[in-house]
Formats: sequence, C-alpha cells, structure tokens
Amino acid sequence: MRYTDFTPYDLVLLAQGLGISLGLFASTTLLGLLLGMALAVIRFYRLPVLTQIVTFITELLKNSPVLVQLFLVFFGVPAFFRLNLTPAEAATITLTGNTAAFIYVIAVSAMEAVGRDQVEAARVFGLTRWQVLRHIIAPQATAFAIGPLTGLMVNQLQVTSLISVIGVVDLTKVGNILNLRTLKPFIVWTVVGLLYYLVAKLIAWAGARYEARLRAHTAWRGI
Repeated sequence: MRYTDFTPYDLVLLAQGLGISLGLFASTTLLGLLLGMALAVIRFYRLPVLTQIVTFITELLKNSPVLVQLFLVFFGVPAFFRLNLTPAEAATITLTGNTAAFIYVIAVSAMEAVGRDQVEAARVFGLTRWQVLRHIIAPQATAFAIGPLTGLMVNQLQVTSLISVIGVVDLTKVGNILNLRTLKPFIVWTVVGLLYYLVAKLIAWAGARYEARLRAHTAWRGI
C-alpha cells in the first residue's frame, strides 16, 4: 500500500461518509419511531397475545448487543432464509429494530404517565380509542417523552458507527480508510470524532428547543 498525505478530496470522502451516516440515522430513526409507537399502543391497550409477543421481542432487542444483532441480520438471516441482503439493507433493518425497542419503552412510560382516569373520562363522553389516543394521550405523552427521545437519538447516532464492520462506507469506515492511507490516526479520528460530536450537539440543541416550546405550549393550555 502506498502511504500519502491528506488531499482536498479527503474532505469530499468525509462529507460522503457523513451523509451516509446521517441518511441511515434519519431513516432508521423515523422507521423506529413509527414501529416503536405502534408497539407501545399495543402495550398500552393490553391487547391479548400481542402484548406478550411485543414484550418478548423488545426485551430481546434491548438487552442484546447491537453488533451481535447486526451480524445476525447480515450473516445469519440470508443463510437461513436464502435471502440476499446488502450491507445498507442489513444496517437499516438492525438499527430500525433496535431503535424501535427503546422508543417502545420510552413511549410506554410516557403514555402510562397520563392518568388512565382521563382516558376513562374521554371514553365516557363517547370518544373512540383513536380519538383518545390523538387528543388526550399523544399531546401529554409527547411532552414527557421528548427529553428521553433526544438522548436516545444522540445514542443511536453513535451506534451507527458499528455499521462500518459489515462494509457500509459511513463516516467511521471513511475514517478507517484515511487512517490506513495516511498513518495519522490522531488527526483522522479527531476529525471523525468532532463530526459526530457536532451532529450530536445539533440533535441535542434541537430536542431542547422543541421540548421548551412544547412545555410552554402545554403550560399555557393548562395541561
């Protein structure tokens, strides 16, 4: 291998790697949010059989290493089911499932924080389950959950660095390539770490701003 110094094109490589990391993070967070909320609704309304299945699956996903889940999906699932999965597809499936499991826990806790007496009162006045969920539970649960959700998003951004081990050319993978080519690990990993840090700080700032606005709104409404 020929070792060279940094070039202007390395900035392009870092930008591309960051874009792939952010793209996977955004897509898996959105999918995980939708899936986790759906599972939380099943748990909140205690639907028979489904509740036990959801609890078992989420406990399994929460309490096992993400790297093991990634290897299982990328290497195990294709071999067992005779499927072809690209590294990006395997990363999307794994991170979506892992994110959904943690969002499920946060959403259930937030929904349980809303008094069931409010739910019962709404049902007495003739509101359907969907109307109760939309108008009574969701606004209050969101105010309770936004802080933990922000922390989870920052953590999941860091978890995306694991996908480089199965060949996804994300920011961490680009950093590894530059490190091997330049043999300047301190500079390379400092830059990579700072990029992750800046994105994490942006997520935390946006979450704090949204939480402040939401709490001001709910306080004004007397919730």
